[in-house]
Amino acid sequence: MSGIVGVVSGEDCKDDIFYMTDYHSHLGTKFGGLVLSDDEKLVEPRIHSIETAPFRTKFIEDRKFREMHGNKAIGVISDCDAQPLVMGLKFGQYALCGAGFVDNCGELSEKLRSQGVVFSHTSERGEINQIELVGNLINQGADLEDGVDFMFNQIRGSMSLLLLGKEGLYAVRDKYGRTPLALARRKRGSARCVVSETCSFKNLEFAIERFLGPGEMILLTEGKEQQIKSSGLASQLCTFLYVYTGNPAAEYHGVSVKDFRLRSGRVMAKRDKKEGISGHYVAGIPDSGSDYAKGHSNESHTALEEPIVKYTATWQRSYMPPDQKTRDEIALYKLIIIDSLIRGRVGILTEDSIVRGTQLRKLLKNKVLPANPKEIHMRPACPPLLFNCPYLLSTRTLDELFARRVIKSVTGEDLRDVEPYLDQNSREFRRFLDAATRKLGVTTLRYQELGDMIRETRQPENSLCTSCWTGRAIPSN
Repeated sequence: MSGIVGVVSGEDCKDDIFYMTDYHSHLGTKFGGLVLSDDEKLVEPRIHSIETAPFRTKFIEDRKFREMHGNKAIGVISDCDAQPLVMGLKFGQYALCGAGFVDNCGELSEKLRSQGVVFSHTSERGEINQIELVGNLINQGADLEDGVDFMFNQIRGSMSLLLLGKEGLYAVRDKYGRTPLALARRKRGSARCVVSETCSFKNLEFAIERFLGPGEMILLTEGKEQQIKSSGLASQLCTFLYVYTGNPAAEYHGVSVKDFRLRSGRVMAKRDKKEGISGHYVAGIPDSGSDYAKGHSNESHTALEEPIVKYTATWQRSYMPPDQKTRDEIALYKLIIIDSLIRGRVGILTEDSIVRGTQLRKLLKNKVLPANPKEIHMRPACPPLLFNCPYLLSTRTLDELFARRVIKSVTGEDLRDVEPYLDQNSREFRRFLDAATRKLGVTTLRYQELGDMIRETRQPENSLCTSCWTGRAIPSN
């Protein structure tokens, strides 16, 4: 998904941008980058790969970064492209960073090339750097605001963006608000920041002012905020931020991620009670399943235990790396089983979701089930993911989704129409659930229902994107 940060201050803001960017490390595992600026010029960007060492370590060891200073800055934790980039647009020189995904990147880059646009940055996949593409699309406009509108109308996908120039810091939220941007002010002084995750400024004496609306564009200068473009369309915030991607200490539009997960765990416990299912213990699969287990335990009065222990925080999130080999390695080494807490006992395991299912199957087959439990009841906190995401860099194909593979094993074909499987009371869904339960090797498998998940976000249903569960979303441009 990536996470972006911008700071404008009356004094040196290097420490602010460093720590705020680091607090977004859960949103990407490819690159971390920073650009600082004084009132005269941009400092050369510092970009590091964070695949094998965390952002903080890479930048603490960077001598050039230690020498950098400025009163304005942008930073990014990127899940795909090297950024920020400094680009000479016809409106001036800007440093750009973004959070999102351009699904038609290849098509748009070829179109621009045919018009004489030269690209100088590529991703590891050999594709055009999406941030450079976005900058070149903005450069097609009559001015910066017109260019942003042009960019939004060309891309399929989503993009929230920061542009740092001589006049100040521009912040632009995705046209449909699929990724968040929060504006905050330091409790004492004039410094302001705009961030993807609200947890990033809480230890730096900033207080949230508001979230930018979908498509809104503002210009921040020292002590001032100017709205360049007002919010337009209705929000379609990614619900998966609540379910998994967001940090537990973050909030979106006034709703705490941790509160959502605790409430969701309570809902799962109520359904287990109704179905007569109870356990000796309830446990979350670390880390993102843990809060669901706490909520379940609070509601069911079942002991909260930790038979699955995460060895060290140095292992990144297994959902984020793009290649299956790396995801498998993380899943294998980061979790350790305490056999004595599982052996001969009934356990309820909570997890945020089952996306590809590869790590969960290996965890159950190779670690949990060999510990000889009496029963294992698996509880994902969202419905089956049946559709790939066209808006963010997460799942790119239907074939990689666990639910799709199970349905194929039941029906013998790749179904185009999976509408019957959206209803958890349907005959088709029950067949799918039986097959998925057998595939995981657990006693029971119960997915959180869509309506329950949406309700616990405390957001209007029409303000959330749920396309990975339903296949239904408003157009992306």
